[in-house]
Amino acid sequence: MQNNEQANPTKSELEILHVLWQYGPSTVRTVNEHLNEQREVNYSSTLKLMQIMETKGLLKRDTNDRSHVYRPAENPEKVQTQVVNGLRDLAFGGSTSRLVMRALGDGSATPEELEEIKRLIEKMQKKG
Repeated sequence: MQNNEQANPTKSELEILHVLWQYGPSTVRTVNEHLNEQREVNYSSTLKLMQIMETKGLLKRDTNDRSHVYRPAENPEKVQTQVVNGLRDLAFGGSTSRLVMRALGDGSATPEELEEIKRLIEKMQKKG
């Protein structure tokens, strides 16, 4: 993304990013077909949103071929970090612990996920 001041991607923009992260650089038509597997989305809506995303710096466009091919400007981890940090700051007053407690408090984490979280905490404690 272009800078740290950029707004987080919207839900619809994240759906497009997920398609591109999963399937790689794609045309608008291909992205639209994948979106339509989940819900009906007009081609023109997908095109317009992807054009906006390019302007915002979320996507890059290759214009070498007749059909323009789009790809994400950033990897999923960087965008996810930006979204989580924005949520933490906006909804939890900057508190990471409150964010994590809320995320885990609903009991939806699997035993495997909880073990992974424990390993991450142990790793972080050893570093710090």
